[in-house]
Parts: sequence; structure tokens; C-alpha cells
Amino acid sequence: MNMGKLALMTGVAAIAMGSAAFAKTADANAPTISAAMLGAEQPKEAPLRLAQNDMPPSNSELDARLSALEEELQSSEMRAAEAANNPPKAPGGWWDNTSIDGRMYFDFSNINNEANGVRVAGGGNGTNFDIKRFYVGINHTFNSIFSANVTTDTTYDSTTGAGQIYIKKAYLQAKLDPALTIRLGAADLPWVPYVEGLYGYRHLENVMIDHTKFGTSSDWGIHALGTVLDGLVSYDFAVINGGGYKKIPTGGGTNRADSVDFEGRVSAEYQGFNLGVGGYSGKLGTPYGTTTYHTADRFDVIGAYVANGFRLGVEYFNANDYSAGLIKTKGVGDSAHGISGFASYSFTPEWSVFGRYDSVDTNTKSAPGRNNEYYNIGVQYSPTKIVDLALVYKHEAAVNGVTSTSNGSIGSNTGLKTGEYNEFGLFGQLRW
Repeated sequence: MNMGKLALMTGVAAIAMGSAAFAKTADANAPTISAAMLGAEQPKEAPLRLAQNDMPPSNSELDARLSALEEELQSSEMRAAEAANNPPKAPGGWWDNTSIDGRMYFDFSNINNEANGVRVAGGGNGTNFDIKRFYVGINHTFNSIFSANVTTDTTYDSTTGAGQIYIKKAYLQAKLDPALTIRLGAADLPWVPYVEGLYGYRHLENVMIDHTKFGTSSDWGIHALGTVLDGLVSYDFAVINGGGYKKIPTGGGTNRADSVDFEGRVSAEYQGFNLGVGGYSGKLGTPYGTTTYHTADRFDVIGAYVANGFRLGVEYFNANDYSAGLIKTKGVGDSAHGISGFASYSFTPEWSVFGRYDSVDTNTKSAPGRNNEYYNIGVQYSPTKIVDLALVYKHEAAVNGVTSTSNGSIGSNTGLKTGEYNEFGLFGQLRW
């Protein structure tokens, strides 16, 4: 028996003995009932002495009382500990349903950009640490149906010589059913983000049609998307302005157009095998009142396998009159087509190898033989889920003229009309 229990028993016994002594004293002072009084009428309030009043509690009763006291003490201590470990929640507010995410693409690399065998002045040559993209997203959920997103981005503006922050996405979403989600505003377009998800290495380079400026990743408009057949088939359709996410639709009608543009995709996924078909049609945000002679259109298809550490895919596109200049120009117009193949393998959760090859004929009507060739190869280390670091070599070549890419202008329209771009360095992404 520990000291606490001994003390409790001693206290209970003392109380019980004191109660018994008090009862005996009271009985001694009480009037005695004599034989003479037996025949007389007794007062109604006369005390009656009961034998059990003279008996102190038994040991079993004392143990029962002691156990009850111990249980109450333990319960009290447990309630106090629970209250200390689980303090009351702070008053709620809008922040309870709001989250912030971010992503940064960066590199530390050396570039050699030549045209006709000579380094291009202002062609990005040399060594530098770059932040290619820095997205910050704010997500808020209103209820089980409605939510909103605002995502900013930053980039270098060569005109002003300074960095700029702009809106990449800003939309109100209504998820009515897995088969139907509506987004109003600037949101992901159906094709480029879909291919980025299959490719998995956007932090190294834009996917083919984004890299060669035959498509973009976000635009302002009305977007409808969803999945059916238990996720086997998905779709994404958008009615958009056509000018891209940087052309914010506001201000005195300056961004008004004669008509809207359309982009869409239908895709299927089964046990890692993916097949997607998409397309685009419109005037690319040509301002209202401008005479146009062509309509930009693009057809896309991709097949990929993404499972068991592998990413293998082939993408093809064909485009006609896909520039604002071509849309407004008389004549036969122009066309382009390209193919991209990518492969990667994660041989451990931390390490992977990758490679990609693109070939795009950019102007098959106006400049037959003009071609842009691109490839990269490297190894990637992912120490945590939020960081990827890749050692990469990139090569890009242009023949029969200049091609405009996400790495700048490659090639020349004079002399040999050739260009070569080589880059080697450490590329990575940070995300949360």
C-alpha cells in the first residue's frame, strides 16, 4: 500500500471513528426510558437508539470509499491533462479554408548561343543564376461546391530591364460533380498543362507547343472539365479570349475581339497508359474591327505511359496560320507541324534519368525547310518531395531562318541562316 493510499485510509478511518464517538455521546445524554414510563405515552420527538449507530464502518466499506476517492482523483487528473494537451480552438475565420502554395523554377547554367557560327550579342550568352518562374497561389474554399484561385507569376521584362509580377490564373470554380466543373476567369488550358503532367519535367523546359510558341498554358474565359466512367475518360473544353493570360480583359474595350476562340481535349487513362486528342481554333485575340483573312487552328495528339517509375511519351501537332500576323495577312497563309518524344526512369525514389527530343518545321509554306531541333539529357536528384535538382545538357539548332522559342531567338535570317544554342548547368524546382 503506497503512502497516498495509507493517508486516504487514515483520514477516512478518523472521520468514521469521530462519527461513532459523537453518536455515543449523543446517546449518553439522551433521556433513559424507565419501566414506569413504558405504560405512559411517549413524546413523538423522543430519539430512538439504533444498534447500527454504534457500529463503525467495516474494512471493506473503508476500502470501497477509498477506491471511489482514488478513481475520482485519477479522473480529475486525466481531465486536466486532456485540457492541457487539447486547448480550445482559436476563433475561426476565412483563413480556415484558405491555403497558399508556391513553385519556383531556377537554374545556374552557362549558355552559348550562336548564329552563323558567331556568338549572338544579347542572345543570353554567359553564366548566370536565373529564376525562370516563381508562382504563388492563393486557394479559398467557400463550400463543397464553390472555390477560387489566384496565382501570380514573375518574369524578366527585357523592355524595362526589370522583373514583373503578373496574374497567371484567377478564377471562380463550381465543382458540381466529378463529371462537371466550371471555371470562370483565367485558368489552365486543356492541352499544355495536360502534357506537362505526363512529361513531368516542366522545370527543365516548356513542352513542345509552348516551347515553340504554338500554344500557351492559360487564358481568360469559361472552362468546363470533368471525368466520367470512374476516371477512365476525362475532358476539358474552354471558350477563351485567345490573347493568353497576360492580356487581361479590362480597360475601355481595348482587349475586345470580334469572336471568341476554342480549345479542347478528350483523354483516357488506363493502368498507366494515356491517350489524348485536342485542338484549337480562333483569331488569337485579334482586336475588334481588325480585318482578318485566316483562322488559327491546331490539332494535337499524345500517347504516353506513366507508371512503375517510367515516363514514356510521343506528342504530335499540326498548326495552320498560328500567329496574329498570319491571321491578318492576305495569301495562302502558313502551316507548321512537329513531333516530340520524351523518356525518363526513376530507378530509386530519389534518383532519375531523363531525355527528350523535339523536331518542329515552323513554316512549311512560307519557308520550306525551316526547322527547329531541340533535345535535353540529364540526371535528377530529389532529396525531398518539394525539391528537384537536375544536371542538364540542352541543345537547340535552327536551319533556314530564325525560330522563336522559350530560350529566345535561335538562328539567323541572313548568311548561312543557321543557329545553335547550347546550355549546361544545374536546374531545379522548389514547391510547397
